[in-house]
Amino acid sequence: MGRSRVIFIIALVFVLINVAHVMAQSQAGAIWLLINPGARADGMGEAGVAIANDAYASYWNPAGLGFLRGKEIGLMHTNWLPNLASDIYYDFIGAYYHVRYWGTFGGHVVMMNLGEQIAMDERANYLGTFASYMIAVTLSYGSQLSKYDAIGVSVKLIHQHLTDILAGAEKGKGYSTNIGFDFGYIKKKFILDNMNFGLAISNIGPKIAFIDANQADPMPTNLKMGISYTMGDKYNKITIAYDMNKLLVASYPARDIDGDGKIGGYDKNGRPKKGGMYNKDGRRETEYSDPWYIGIFTSWIDDWLLLYDSSADGIGEKDEDGNTHDGSLKKELESIVHNFGVEYWYSEMFALRVGFLYDKAGKIVMKGKYPVPTFGIGLKYAGMSFDFGYTSGDPGHPRQNTMLFSLNIKF
Repeated sequence: MGRSRVIFIIALVFVLINVAHVMAQSQAGAIWLLINPGARADGMGEAGVAIANDAYASYWNPAGLGFLRGKEIGLMHTNWLPNLASDIYYDFIGAYYHVRYWGTFGGHVVMMNLGEQIAMDERANYLGTFASYMIAVTLSYGSQLSKYDAIGVSVKLIHQHLTDILAGAEKGKGYSTNIGFDFGYIKKKFILDNMNFGLAISNIGPKIAFIDANQADPMPTNLKMGISYTMGDKYNKITIAYDMNKLLVASYPARDIDGDGKIGGYDKNGRPKKGGMYNKDGRRETEYSDPWYIGIFTSWIDDWLLLYDSSADGIGEKDEDGNTHDGSLKKELESIVHNFGVEYWYSEMFALRVGFLYDKAGKIVMKGKYPVPTFGIGLKYAGMSFDFGYTSGDPGHPRQNTMLFSLNIKF
């Protein structure tokens, strides 16, 4: 294994464990793009696709820009996953600006600094240190279709810098640059007068490659869908929000499904074939990945169709033939992330927030099965607002005690 190859693998593994939502089987790249910014949303269990009414709108749902007027800037900083490392930082700056007759323009910049890392070769020899970082620059536009409907679109430039050292004899590089797109829709007065419906699909784009283009990972295309309901008066106001998230990626590494000790070797009809992708039962065992425009549909049923084995006793268990039950309709549903939050404002000056985050597939749960609680506060005065969000969790979990700080300035 080449020196730079080892460095790349170390950096990539480090990235993969520093994310907010990690699907148990689906293999996506740049999953740090799924880290939800904003201390306000964090205090509400990371629910916000149907709210999107501040400087973070270009991230949560660009359609929210269509209802915004004036201009605002938002800043956020956090020490990400404090239980894992002390030098991982996540920073966000977002803004919007309304142009009369044209609509509202916005955007944001996200930067994730993974700090200094130690490089070692396959023999555990010290090779020095290197720094890794990721940055995404997004430009957005939102416009009203009617008094109660708005749409929005975003284009983003994504740069991931893992190492400066090239991969020796292997063709490739320790960094990648890609372009992605987002689309959003918001409808006000949805069913009820004070209810909003929001939908956003983010990170639509081509696969991401570093060292080997043949091993490129899909972009983390993600669906957010949710509702929010607001009640009260100018002195006391309560907003209740619920979001669901689904990673629209259908991609799996090679796996020995039938337990025969080898990958593939057969054709679809169970006949031995050199380089065959299937096992003798006609189930694919070699790596598999749909392009994004197919994955947005097949990701809802890929576990069930590709991995399901009705003869096995349970997920991860082997039947008498050595087959494993790795996929089911139940597992498809478990891959959906749920976010619920409540926000209370007193006189538009002071806010209290509480929420719950449930991500079973990403193992962001309490004691393996309960939602993770979140809390937050907000202060607003003279066009400025300060927000604090806190995520709880099991002792020792990387997300435990995550604290977010945000500052918004409205002009």
